Formats: sequence, structure tokens, C-alpha cells
Amino acid sequence: MWNKSFISVFTGFVIFAAVQSALAWDKGIYLTQYMLENPEKLNYFIREAKAAGINTFVIDHEYYSSRYAPAIAKVKAAGIKNVTRIVVFSDGGNSEQIHSKAHWEEKFKLAEDAIKAGSDAIQLDYIRYSSKQPANPQHAKDVYQIIKWYKEKINAQHVPMEIDIFGEVSYYPSMHIGQDIKMFADSVDGVNPMVYPSHFWPYERFSADPYTTINKSLNTLVGQFKGNPPFKVHAFIEAANYHYLKKTSNAQKQKYLLQEIRAVEDAKSVSGWYVWSANNVYDNLFIVLKNNKTKSADFAPEKTAKK
Repeated sequence: MWNKSFISVFTGFVIFAAVQSALAWDKGIYLTQYMLENPEKLNYFIREAKAAGINTFVIDHEYYSSRYAPAIAKVKAAGIKNVTRIVVFSDGGNSEQIHSKAHWEEKFKLAEDAIKAGSDAIQLDYIRYSSKQPANPQHAKDVYQIIKWYKEKINAQHVPMEIDIFGEVSYYPSMHIGQDIKMFADSVDGVNPMVYPSHFWPYERFSADPYTTINKSLNTLVGQFKGNPPFKVHAFIEAANYHYLKKTSNAQKQKYLLQEIRAVEDAKSVSGWYVWSANNVYDNLFIVLKNNKTKSADFAPEKTAKK
């Protein structure tokens, strides 16, 4: 028989592990550099994020600015994780751009600047060929070399590196854009599949069932690694379906968001989600999070203390 002391210690360990797991769950929103450097806007996003339980900002770093580092410091002082998003090849690259070492170096300088300012992670977006390029199995091999180059340099500064991938890459390699997650697996610390229901075709069908679209995509991605990917997975989901912006009410948009969030939370081996809004409009998201219990709140310390 187990004695009461052992049961007490074991129970405490379980609660502690649950709390730590909950705290590790990332809930993020994307912000432009303009929003970051606008004091009034930044104050608003910090206040609303804290109230809604959001703990991560994915923030663009596109240009050098004297306002950048102080604003990042303000985000960190608020206890919010800062993931720096850098667009490597605008709208995807052509062969000349992909093979330009000078271009790689130019973008890496932005990463260095962000790391000096206190970035918690570097996220590389548009690290791919243009989707207009003809299919070629060499494309993924070319992109793989770039990813390895960035990871070595970024990890050398003790910062993890994430990459964004098309939602379809959760299922199979894309020979047009050159993204192959199994090939890239040993050279990334995090992968962010952009599983926006509006981006799958036909969008009418996938948008009608956002939960299944997202959950199936994430489980398929993880399934490529037998449920144990060698990197963290954060799903990019959308604040609203752009196909129906003028046709849906706020209540419908909130329902759509909640289905997306539940889909991520129910997926296997996922570390969290980032919500994308190009114009940084998150009013409906804040309402959803304030009104609904989501994963990172399941084992909040103040709740476990009452048990």
C-alpha cells in the first residue's frame, strides 16, 4: 500500500507537471512592426493580450528603427514572449534570389538586430520559391541549404529558429515552392504550418468545417514523424476567413475562431497557435478567449491551488 506521504508528493508532482505543461502552451498573435512601435497601439495589445491569456507576440522586423528595441523591451517586461518574424523572400524567390548569399546575409542582419533587442525566437517566413515557379524536386534541396545556413547562425546565438510552411506541406512536399518537412526536420527548432481553412481548395468545403481542416492537417504533419516530431509545432490560424468578411457577423467569426482553436488544442504533439490578421484586428479573438476556457487556462496555478 502507498502511504499518505508518497501519495501527497506524487499528487503534487502531477499538478506541477500539469501547470508546467500549461505554461508551455503558446498562444500568440501576429503584429506588424508599425503596431509594435506605436505606443498607443502597443499598450492596447499588451493590455488585451494579458486579459485574454495571450502570452506570445509574433512581430515583424522589416526595417531598422530606434523605436524597435525599446518597444521589444516593453513587450518582454509585460511577460510576453517575442517571436521575431522575418520575411526571407518576398512572395517567394526565383532561382537567382534563392542562390544569392548576399540576400541571405542581408536578412540575417535583421535577425541579429532582433536578437540583440531580446528576441526569444526567430521565425523565417517566405523561405521558399515562388509558387509561380515550375515544379522541380531540386527546389526543396535548395531551400534546405538556406535553412541549415540560418539555423547554424541563429542557434550560435542561443536562440531557436522557426519556419513557416504552407498548409499543404502537412500532407506532402511541395515541389513548386520547395518545402519538404521531412527533409527540413533536422535543421529547424520549430515549424508553423499555415493551416488557414480559407487557403485549402475548394475553400468552400474546407472553410465550412474549420475544426476538421486544421485538426486533420496537424495530425497528418505529426504523423509523418510517428507522433513525435523533432521540432515544436505551432499552428498559424486565421482571425477571419477573408472570403466571407462582408458576409459573416461577429458572432459567426467568433464561432469560427473557437473551432480553429479547439482544433489545434485537440491535435497531437502541438505546442500552441499563432493567430494571423494582416491588419492586426483581434477584437473577436479577445472576446472568444475571455469567454471560453482554452488549453492554457486548464491548469492555471490559482485554480490548482484550490483543489
